[in-house]
Amino acid sequence: MGFLEEIKRRRTFGIISHPDAGKTTLTEKLLLFGGAIQEAGAVKSNKIKKTATSDFMEIERQRGISVATSVLAFVYKDKKINILDTPGHKDFAEDTFRTLTAVDSVIVVIDVAKGVEEQTEKLVEVCRMRNIPMIVFINKLDREGKDAFDLLDEVEQKLGLTVTPLSLPIGMGYDFKGIYNLWERNIQLFQDEQKQTIGKKITFEQVDDPELEAAIGSARLNTLKEELELVEGVYPPFDQSAYLEGKLQPVLFGSALNNFGVEELLNCFIDIAPEPLPKTSEERLIQPEEKQFSGFVFKIHANMDPNHRDRLAFVKIVSGTFERNTPYLHVRHNKKLKFSSPNAFFAEKKEIVDVSYPGDIVGLHDTGNFKIGDTLTSGELLQFKGIPSFSPEHFRYINNKDPMKAKQLTKGIDQLMDEGVAQLFTLNLNGRKVIGTVGALQFEVIQYRLLHEYGAQCSFENLNVHKACWIEGDEKSTLFQDFKRIKQKFLAQDKSDQLVFLADSAFSLQMAQEQYKELQFHFTSEF
Repeated sequence: MGFLEEIKRRRTFGIISHPDAGKTTLTEKLLLFGGAIQEAGAVKSNKIKKTATSDFMEIERQRGISVATSVLAFVYKDKKINILDTPGHKDFAEDTFRTLTAVDSVIVVIDVAKGVEEQTEKLVEVCRMRNIPMIVFINKLDREGKDAFDLLDEVEQKLGLTVTPLSLPIGMGYDFKGIYNLWERNIQLFQDEQKQTIGKKITFEQVDDPELEAAIGSARLNTLKEELELVEGVYPPFDQSAYLEGKLQPVLFGSALNNFGVEELLNCFIDIAPEPLPKTSEERLIQPEEKQFSGFVFKIHANMDPNHRDRLAFVKIVSGTFERNTPYLHVRHNKKLKFSSPNAFFAEKKEIVDVSYPGDIVGLHDTGNFKIGDTLTSGELLQFKGIPSFSPEHFRYINNKDPMKAKQLTKGIDQLMDEGVAQLFTLNLNGRKVIGTVGALQFEVIQYRLLHEYGAQCSFENLNVHKACWIEGDEKSTLFQDFKRIKQKFLAQDKSDQLVFLADSAFSLQMAQEQYKELQFHFTSEF
C-alpha cells in the first residue's frame, strides 16, 4: 500500500466526558467490535473479573477511574484506528487538554440520566476553540434517563453545539426496545445482556415491517414515526463538510455496557471522521502528505511496565514516515537520536513497529531526553504549538519521609514532572521544592506512584499560594531587578528554569501587575 493510501486509512480520535459517563467502557467496546480483544473488561469489576484494557495503572484499577491518557489501536474494515482514552476527572484535565492536541476528531460521551455535566462543558469548549470535529454519543440507555429530545436541546444550549441526530432510541431504561439508525436507515432491537462479548441483533430495514410492530407494539411504533418526522422537520440534515469544520455535531444513542449502538457508532465514525489533519507549527503549516518526517511529544509515561521501569514518550506523527533505526533531529537539544524499538499499542499488547504514518501514535523508549511539547523531525527546525503547562491551582511543599531514599525521590519527582502529572517549582529564597497541580487528587497519585514505582516516601505540607504566573521582561532593567528583590519570598524557578511568581492572593497578584506594568504575567508556560 502506498504512502498516501496509508494516510487515508488512519483515524485518530480522543474520547472525552465527565467522570463516570462510560468513556473507558466505550473504549473497551470499540476494541471488542474492532476485533482487537475477544472479551471486554469492566471499569468497576464486580461480577466481571477483567479490568479495562486502557486502565493499566494499578491506582486506576483500584479506584475505577482513569488518571492518565491511554493509547490503543486496532484495524476495522481496513481502517487503522487510534483511540486516546482520556481521564474524565477534572483533577487530570491538563493531561486531557494536551491529548486534544494529538487528535483529529473527538467522541463526546454523555450520560443519559445526568445529561451535560461541568467537565464535559470545559472539554468541549477546548474542542470548539480548536474546531475539532465532534460526534456526541449519549450512553447508558439501558437506564432510566432524560427524554432524547430534551437531551438534544441540552447539548445545543449548554455546549453551544449545532446537533443532528443520526440515531434515535426506542424507549429507555426498563422499556428500552432498541434504536432507529438514521445513518444506515434500519432498526436494531435490543435483545439480551451480553456485556463482555458481541451478542446477536435483530435488524429491520423498514419501519412498516409488520414483524417490527409485533416486536415493539403499535403505540411505540407510532411514537417512533412521529419522532422521525420531528427530526426531519427540526434538525439540519447531516453535512459532512460542516461536521469536519466543527460546525455540526452528529448525535448517536446507545448503551456501551450492553454493546448496544457501539457498532453503529463505529461504522458511522469510520465513514465520516477526518483523515490525519495538517498541524500548525511556529514556522509554518505542516501537511500530512509531506515526505519529510515531523512529530511531537504530547505525553510521557514512566513505568508502564513496573517490571522494567520503562519510560515512554508518546509521539503523534504529523507528516512523513517514522522508521525504526533512522536518526531524527530532536529540535530542542539539536541532536540526532535513533530508536531501535518504537512501540505501537494494539489493545493489550505493545508491538515494535518498523514504519509508522501520519495519524499514528508511537511510544519511544526514553532515558530522559524528552519533555512534553518536544518536536522530532527529519532535519527541519520546527516547533509545534499549543502544548502549554497551565497555571496550577493547588500548591504543597514536598518533604522526604525517608532520608535513605533521597536519590529515588529526586528521580521519581523528576520523571513524574516530565510526564506533566504536575509541576515542580524550586523557591529562590531557600531552595524548597513545591509541587503545583491542577487538581488535589493528583497529590494522592504522586504519593502512590512515588512509593509503588520508585520506593520513595513523601509527605506534603500546605502552602498558601493563590496562583502561579510565569514572568517575562527585560532582566537587565531596574524594574525587573526591583521586582526580584521585593518579591524574593514569592519567586521560584520551574523545571525549565523560567521565573515564576507564586502570588499568595488575588489582591497581591493584581497589585504586582499594576506596579510592574512593563513585566508580563503569563498564566501558561507557553508564551
